[in-house]
Amino acid sequence: MTAPRVGCGLDVHPFEQGRECWLGGILLEDETGLAGHSDGDVAAHAICDAVLGAAGLGDIGEHFPPGDPQWKGVSGVRMLQETARLARAAGWEVANADLTVVCERPRLSPHRAAMTAAIAGGLAVAVEAVSVKGTTTDRLGFVGRGEGIAAMAVALLVPAGKRAQLVWRRRGPSPQKR
Repeated sequence: MTAPRVGCGLDVHPFEQGRECWLGGILLEDETGLAGHSDGDVAAHAICDAVLGAAGLGDIGEHFPPGDPQWKGVSGVRMLQETARLARAAGWEVANADLTVVCERPRLSPHRAAMTAAIAGGLAVAVEAVSVKGTTTDRLGFVGRGEGIAAMAVALLVPAGKRAQLVWRRRGPSPQKR
């Protein structure tokens, strides 16, 4: 069996007045959107790069070029679907994805469950295979000044058809039956 592969992704977008705010595949009402050729969903874009990297398929710019009109305004979820399809075509499937969104605003905790579900749906994985976290920069840098949002992601890919065989074991001795 081919060993599982890990990829990481990073994306950053500045805020842009007049745009809808799409983050982690969901629309955040009453928030300023992010600039971009697509919907500007930094969370989805970071995961796409992580999956593409793990599959050895290059990066998001190669598959969703900013000058290509077919990707203008496309949703992050649609990009996740296409990325998962590309990975499957290359013989891989997503086992899990871990996402960290770095922003001062919006506050992520009220949206975490919906974001997790949207991302899982886009990747065609169980909700339990997706982790969404948020953090700030304690007001340092462009994110801290409220100029934009960054996102970092890690994805684990396994050979196609092997995801069900992946077994996680706890470290240390097994619990004793009493």
